[in-house]
Parts: sequence; structure tokens; C-alpha cells
Amino acid sequence: MDPLRIHWCSPPDTGQATPTDKYKIGTLDMGEVVDFVQEAEELGVDSLLLGIGHYLPDPLPVVGALTQVTDRVKFMLAYRPGLLSPTLFTQVVNTLSWMSDDRIALNIVAGISPAEQAGYGDFLSHDQRYARTREFLEIIRGFWGGESPLSYDGEHYTIKDAELGLGYKHGGRPEIYISGASAVAQETALALGDCWLRYGDTPEALAEAGRPLIEGGTRVGTRMHVLARPTREEAVAELAHLMRNPDLAHEAYIRDFVATVDSEAVKSSYRLAEQVDGEWLSPFIWTGAVSYRGGSALCVVGSYEEVARYIHSYKAAGVSEFIFSGWPTRDEMRNFFTNVMPLIRDLERAESATSAS
Repeated sequence: MDPLRIHWCSPPDTGQATPTDKYKIGTLDMGEVVDFVQEAEELGVDSLLLGIGHYLPDPLPVVGALTQVTDRVKFMLAYRPGLLSPTLFTQVVNTLSWMSDDRIALNIVAGISPAEQAGYGDFLSHDQRYARTREFLEIIRGFWGGESPLSYDGEHYTIKDAELGLGYKHGGRPEIYISGASAVAQETALALGDCWLRYGDTPEALAEAGRPLIEGGTRVGTRMHVLARPTREEAVAELAHLMRNPDLAHEAYIRDFVATVDSEAVKSSYRLAEQVDGEWLSPFIWTGAVSYRGGSALCVVGSYEEVARYIHSYKAAGVSEFIFSGWPTRDEMRNFFTNVMPLIRDLERAESATSAS
């Protein structure tokens, strides 16, 4: 099997310091962002996910700037169909591919909140948004497949004789990650994506959920947090320290927000956290921050060796990629790539040696 690919979530700042903190919003410190991204490159992070939301800076110009101050790290651009026309979006991504020397991937998301979508003038239902996403992907993949001029007549997009002067660098296309836990999200990933992304769960649960995707030739990845320390006792103690002054008002805000979303990924993660006894989904997955941060806050916790072995165990379940965050995310990124990542690679080398013998 190929080595696990480990990505990291790159917020517009260095991330919240504790699981209950709010993100810093209303400002953009590009010096801080550049410093974060350059350290990620030095540490060997595969890709950095740049998220999208009304409370965040738009990722397109941010990624464009970051391509000019890095050489190796890739950027996973989250974007929602409906914000830009497929032709213009392809044109922008093609431009980024030349600016970055082909270091661009796409995380296509259909949106989780009807209220937020309405703020952008989008009033489609959950399944309608995915129908639009399929059309969007068919069009942009048509451009990257060499269709020129390109015409398309669908329910959501009509395009006539579109041509783009600047193609994707090297004549290829970016990898396409499709997020979501619903059946229609899986169908979209299977038909038009390279990797299906969903929030975390146990290896056993992800193996079951991802089986149809893997059998269909689509990779499976997951989005989680991680907290590793020299010993398990130190890791659990750090959790207690991080949760010592929870922001209950923020928890109530998130609870009210979740009640309005139509995303199966978000809803299922909250159900998962509510069903467990004592905040532990497994001996190594802590759910205590989900009510403050959402589904991505399911957290792999343990000693360096325990975390490495647990992450490695997902390979047998068919999971090939992780997008991690931490508290604080920059400190945990440094800790993870310094102390855990080498152990994961050791386990993979041992696995390869055993398979070859």
C-alpha cells in the first residue's frame, strides 16, 4: 500500500488555542499565515487545507499569495459550487496551477447551512446543491479533459462554446476531494472525485462506510484533530488542561447553529458524540470538543507510539489520507511531524518488509 498522506488544516491564523476558543475573525495577518505555511513545508506536510466560510477570508487570493512564498507544500482549496461560474473557476484554478507549479488540489463542498448559503443568494436544498455540484464537476473536468470549445446544457448551468486560453499546467488537472457523509455525497465522489472525505470515526466504522468507494476506485480520507504526548497520561492531562475553562456561550451558539444545518456530515458527528459514554468513542478517540468545534474535532489522543499505531491501523480499513488540526494547531503540527510521523513511517516500512518477505 502507498504511504499514508498526512495533510493539515491551515486556518487564516494559527488556530484556536483550546477546543472551546472562538477563531479570531475580522482580521487577516498574512505575515502569520506565511510563517505557519513555511514551517508546514519544512516539516513535510503533504497539503494544507484552506477552508471556506462567510467568517473566513476567501481562500482563492490567500492561496495565490502563498504559492509565491513556498516551493513544495501543496494547497487543498475548499470551494462551493454556486459562488463562481464553472468557467471562471476553472480559469482561476488553471492560473493557480501555473503560479504554484501544479501544487493545487480541490476540496469541493456543497455547503452545510441553508442560512449561510442564503447570504450568498443560494436557496437550493441539500440534494439540489449536490445536483449542481455534479454539473459543476462535469464542466470543470470537461475543460481539463480537453473539451474546447465546451458547451453544456444542464438544470443548473448552461454554457455555450466556452474556451480558455490558459490550460492547467502540464495538461493535467488537480486532485478532487469530495466532502460529505450523505449518500448523494458518496455518489458524487464515486462518479467525479478522486478521494471521498468525511469526518472521523473508528477504523471499523470508516471501513464499512468507505467500502463502496474503495471498491469503485475512489480513495477515502478523513478529517480529525490529534493530540499526542510522550505518554498517554500526559496526553489525557493535556486534554483536561485545555478544557479547564470552557466557553459555554460558544457551545450554546454552536448547538443552535447545528440545529439549522442540513449537512449529514455535521449531524452524524454530533449524534456520534452524543451517543458515547464518557466522551470516548474508542480508547483513542475523544469526542469532548465536538459540541464546541463540530465534527472535525473528533480527536485521536494518546502517546506518540499509541497515536502512530492507531493512525496506521486505518490503512487496513482503507483510509489513505488524513487532514489533521490541533490545539494550538501550529504547536501540534510541529509536535506531530517531529514525534509521531517518523513512527508512522517506521510502521509502514516494517509492513512493506513483511509483505515482501
